[in-house]
Amino acid sequence: MNRALSIAIATITILYCITGADAAAVKPGDVITKENASKVAGLVSPGNYVLARQGMIMKIVATKDYDWPPPFKSSTEQYSPQVRLGPNGQLENYLAGLPFPMLDTNDPQIAQKIMWDYQFGPSYTDDLDSQDDEIASYAPGHSQPWSVYPVGHLAVYRNVGREEVAPAPTDYDGDSGIMQRVALGPIMVPIEPPFWQVPWDYMVRYRYSSPSRGDLVWSGTATWGWWDEFPGPGPTSYLVGTSFFGNLEMDSLFGFSGRFGDYDFKFLGEKEILAVVHAKNLPAKSCAADGNRTICPEDWELRHVYVIEADARRPGLLADVPPIAKRILYIDSQGWFITASDQYDHAGKLWKTLAVFNTVRDREYPDSKAAVYNFPRLFQTAMVDEDVQSGYSTILFTPSPDRPRHDTWFINQGVISRRWIVPNRFTTFRQYFY
Repeated sequence: MNRALSIAIATITILYCITGADAAAVKPGDVITKENASKVAGLVSPGNYVLARQGMIMKIVATKDYDWPPPFKSSTEQYSPQVRLGPNGQLENYLAGLPFPMLDTNDPQIAQKIMWDYQFGPSYTDDLDSQDDEIASYAPGHSQPWSVYPVGHLAVYRNVGREEVAPAPTDYDGDSGIMQRVALGPIMVPIEPPFWQVPWDYMVRYRYSSPSRGDLVWSGTATWGWWDEFPGPGPTSYLVGTSFFGNLEMDSLFGFSGRFGDYDFKFLGEKEILAVVHAKNLPAKSCAADGNRTICPEDWELRHVYVIEADARRPGLLADVPPIAKRILYIDSQGWFITASDQYDHAGKLWKTLAVFNTVRDREYPDSKAAVYNFPRLFQTAMVDEDVQSGYSTILFTPSPDRPRHDTWFINQGVISRRWIVPNRFTTFRQYFY
């Protein structure tokens, strides 16, 4: 075991608490409303500050640690000394754990290393099934959503960096080079009578280890013939385009899920910001104080983050120019999850902001039966994606607040396999709803 590495891992919490104490513009017990939102102007992202000024209530609480799962800590100690960055920023010799636990802010490659640490952070290492989710979109001045789309599954399966479910630390898949699979669906779409809601869209995405190889994305309908009765653009236009069902777009899942080869990363520094890491409410509660466009009231605590600028690379074809030119990512230096992200248009103006709401517990609910863990896990409760230029807002609830309470987060339990996330697996979606 590398003793220096062990000490570095053990002292992350100590250093975190010391630096966090220096950003004392607010104190535990403070309640931030739109009337006193100026108190947090320097402690949230510019976009999240817009949310505070429009009425998102923030309850300031004491910072709590987020401890790494023991298997992840052991893998980091065992495998990280061998990890390197290749000439094109690719990860080399990686098996499991945090790739780069010891960071030097003067390292010219620090931005890329931080992004790989985010990619292979401790929260979801093997597989994830988040069930009974919901995408709700709101217009300014209206407290009722203009669209609500129930989502059956948000599923993730990693081939690399596995910790707890065999095979580990990797699931060799021939020479495919697949690093991660993601599935989203079925997404239920309201239809005029005689149909009420029908399963409509799903998405499957394969992400490859090589930064030069693009994602493979499939999307389509899982509805067995009814689509022919409703002519018009097919489902693919929603899920493979820039957004789907409101503001939310694929590269914003979990705060950022873009392919590294599509971005240039810059390290902007370190900062103390407020974030929701130990949320009280699961399911999350929409915020009555701002017309239900965000989540509130909720507990916010000071976190030490790395700030990364992700600039979208511009392909040669004008039609392929990404609509979001720049993202500013706030990455928790202890848990390696994104707490917030601001997104800018090609004119350099703030366009959208993400606020990610998390909680840490060993089960979703006190009476949970299925998903009970040996140590606390990080659960995402919701993500707000607001267009600050137009005022339109979309919330991804994980899980939906409108479903009967039951276990919905299954992390590293072997519920999802790589054979589950395949483009032609319509039976998965059929079995879930019928």
